[in-house]
Amino acid sequence: MGMGSDPFNAWFLAWIALIPLWIWLINQQKFQIRQLLPPLTFAVGYYGVTIFWITGIHPMTWMGVPWLSSLLIAIFCWLFIIAWGSFFVLLWSLGMIFLTRSLSHPLSRVLLGVALWCTVETLVSHTPLHWPTFALTQSPYNLPILQWLSVSGTTTVTAAIVAVNGLLAEAILINHRQNRSRFLGGLTQVSLGLLVGLHLIGWLLYLQPLETPQENALRVGIIQGNVPNTIKLYPEGWRKALEGYTTGYIGLAEAGAEAILTPETALPFQWEEQVRGNSDFYQAILQKNVPVWLGAFGKKEGRSTNSLYSLNGEAETLARFDKVKLVPLGEYIPFEDILGNVVDRLSPLDSQFAHGSPDQTFITPWGKAAVGICYESAYGEHFRRQVARGGEFILVPSNDDHYSAAMPAQHHALDVMRAIENDRAMVRATNTGYSAIVDPRGNTLWLSDLDEYETHLSTIYRRDTQTLYVRWGNWLNWVLLGLGGVVLVRSKLKSRQN
Repeated sequence: MGMGSDPFNAWFLAWIALIPLWIWLINQQKFQIRQLLPPLTFAVGYYGVTIFWITGIHPMTWMGVPWLSSLLIAIFCWLFIIAWGSFFVLLWSLGMIFLTRSLSHPLSRVLLGVALWCTVETLVSHTPLHWPTFALTQSPYNLPILQWLSVSGTTTVTAAIVAVNGLLAEAILINHRQNRSRFLGGLTQVSLGLLVGLHLIGWLLYLQPLETPQENALRVGIIQGNVPNTIKLYPEGWRKALEGYTTGYIGLAEAGAEAILTPETALPFQWEEQVRGNSDFYQAILQKNVPVWLGAFGKKEGRSTNSLYSLNGEAETLARFDKVKLVPLGEYIPFEDILGNVVDRLSPLDSQFAHGSPDQTFITPWGKAAVGICYESAYGEHFRRQVARGGEFILVPSNDDHYSAAMPAQHHALDVMRAIENDRAMVRATNTGYSAIVDPRGNTLWLSDLDEYETHLSTIYRRDTQTLYVRWGNWLNWVLLGLGGVVLVRSKLKSRQN
């Protein structure tokens, strides 16, 4: 399953990767601890491969972290994420072992297995540590199946993947128990029909034309500053950032941009300090009068915020969006009273930003926009809430420097999913790549190179449509849970009657 995402991009493997584990779990008659070894192996392979890019944070000597401490931090982060994901895979596996014993019909087991896995993914999505889902394995390449994201978010695609795996696994079990060599039995046909049917319907949804009324057109510029993290927080990086973003802003303004987006903390300062200091970037806004969405620091409750500022043509602040989903250990210390001293010994950095409020509204001269700063791309509900409140396009300022190419590629894949879920154009500006323009169908209209200074000008279209997902959220998970509960209750009643 881990090979479905970048750097392998073998998305088709996701439709069969769960079969061996499913067969193993269904065949377990009596629970023993050793039965959890295959689920654990699956989890380690899935999360270990998908999130291996996290080890790219080493070395952090440029931040003042000793080399050995940096290595230990990188290894700890990778192993902790694997352990975190493994816990939820084991939860699903235990549910399959104990709850499917009373279910004799394979379709009932498939329904329950789908409901359990989708519930597990939903639970993880409400925690501070969330990144991969089964749906991510299909992005950005399998656009027909990704159109189903607009129905109920990632649950729709995840449910389809688990259902196809479960049906194929049950077909193999039936053939084995009946000692048949014929593979194309009833359940196999159902699974293939489901797979083909979902893709055909998704393809039809993908082919639906997008309305592009000129009154909703917006010429947006992107600046990819390419200021490496190794110098970003030091005088050399400050000078390079001010020069690069000022030059890029002026160039895009003169090329006809109506608004310009910069990456996450493009200017690593408090924006108010830039105003008071009459910086070159501030002066450029006053001269060109083009609104800009600027990544910089803010202040809240005595702590810094990772913020995106909406500045009008007079450099006045229309709105400020503070990052809500902060990176654990990177931007804040969870369980600070317990872990604070340990983290302080390993790293001299102050990793405590203030969380933004979930109900923020980002106002622009053209109406509301939905904003996700970097890590927030992993949280579909974060964007859904903002679009439901009137967001007409999506802005994602990010900084993916210091990792392998797999990380920005996966990050871009997440943003493709968010665009489809909400039926909104996506504008993505990153420090070192990949910056992108994505349309509401998930098409990547422009993608930057990595580790290059780039500017780009493109037209997006504001939209006010509302998908089923925007209106009702993750409703499918509740339906699946309800159906799974009905199946279990019926099975219990039937066993009592017998």
